[in-house]
Amino acid sequence: MSGSKITFAQRIGLERHRILRKRLAEEHPLRTLFWECTLRCNLACKHCGSDCHVSSNAKELSKEQFLSIIDSITPHVDPHKVLIIFTGGEALLRHDLPDIGRELYKREYPWGIVTNGMLLDESQIETLLRNGIHTLTISLDGFEEAHNYLRGHSQSYHRAERAVRLMAQISLVNWDVVTCVNPMNFSYLSDFRDHLIAIGLKQWRLFTIFPVGRAALDPNLQLSDEDFYHLMEFIRDTNREGKIKASYGCEGFLGGFEREVREDYYICNAGLQVASILCDGTISSCPSIRFDYKQGNALEEDFWEVWQKKFLPYRDKSWAKRNECSGCEFWRYCEGNGMHLHDDDGKLLVCHYKRLERAEKVLFS
Repeated sequence: MSGSKITFAQRIGLERHRILRKRLAEEHPLRTLFWECTLRCNLACKHCGSDCHVSSNAKELSKEQFLSIIDSITPHVDPHKVLIIFTGGEALLRHDLPDIGRELYKREYPWGIVTNGMLLDESQIETLLRNGIHTLTISLDGFEEAHNYLRGHSQSYHRAERAVRLMAQISLVNWDVVTCVNPMNFSYLSDFRDHLIAIGLKQWRLFTIFPVGRAALDPNLQLSDEDFYHLMEFIRDTNREGKIKASYGCEGFLGGFEREVREDYYICNAGLQVASILCDGTISSCPSIRFDYKQGNALEEDFWEVWQKKFLPYRDKSWAKRNECSGCEFWRYCEGNGMHLHDDDGKLLVCHYKRLERAEKVLFS
C-alpha cells in the first residue's frame, strides 16, 4: 500500500534528493524562465489564478523590453540550458509572439508556450514551428461537458481537442497535455486516458486545482481526500500499464507515492531553478505564486542581480516551518510544500501528505 507510508528505498532516495535541493539553493542555476506575456484571455476559466479577462487593462511588456531583459541575462548563462516559456492569460493573443520566439531562437534559447488551444490551428502551428518553438503544452480538462464548464466557453473543448490532434501528427516539438482534475471529470479519467492514447498523446500531466484566485471562491472544484488518494493510484497504475506517460503536477510531497506518480522526488524549484517575469515586469518565480513573494521589477532593476542576491524566502524555507509543518516528520523532504500554496501571511493552504493520511483513515480503517 502506498500513501502515507514510505519504503526504506524511498527514504534513501529522499535523503539524496534533499542534498540536491541544498546544492540547488546555493547554486540556483536558472533553467526555466516563465514570461507572463499578457493577462488577456479568450476564456473565463473557473479556476484561474490570475483572474484574467478577455480585455485586460494590465500593461504588457513590449517585445523590445522583454528582449532587452533577455540580453541582460545572456552573458551569465548558457542559453541552451534556459527554457523560456510564454504563458498568460492566453499567450497566443499576443500577435508578436512568433517574432519574439524567432528572436529567442536567434539567441539560441529554447522556447515554448502554454496554451488553451483556442487559437492553435494548423496555420498557427506552422508559424510557431517556423520560428523555432521547442515545447508546447495544451490544456484539456476532460470531455466536452466538463472541459467547457471549467473553461467557460462552448467551443473550448472542440478547439483544444483539435489542437491536440494536430500536435499528435508532429514529431519536432516536445509537447504534452495538462488536465485539471476536478469532481466533474474524475469519474471518467480512465475513459479520457484511453481517448488521449487513441489520439496519439504520449505525455500527460494531471493537476488538482489549488484554492487561489477564482478557485478560492468555489470549493466544488476540489477533490475529496479519498478521490485525491484514488487519483494517485490512477496515475501510478497508468504508468505501470506503459501506454502513456502520466505524471502528477509539481506540487506536494506525496509520501509513499513519491516516484510512483512523478519521475523524480518532490521539490519546489521556484527560486532554485525557476523564475518568472510577470506582465508588468515583476520578478517572481513560477507565475502561480502570489504577488507578495515578488522579488523586484525587471524594468527597474537588473534581473540577474535580483536572481543572484534575492529569492531568500525561496532558498531558505525555515520561515515555513510552523503550524502543521512544525512537527512533521517529513519536513526535511517537503519544506512546506510549493511556494504557490502559501497565503499572504505565509500560512500553508494545502498539505498533500495530510490529505493522503486522512484518506487512508477513511479508506482502510
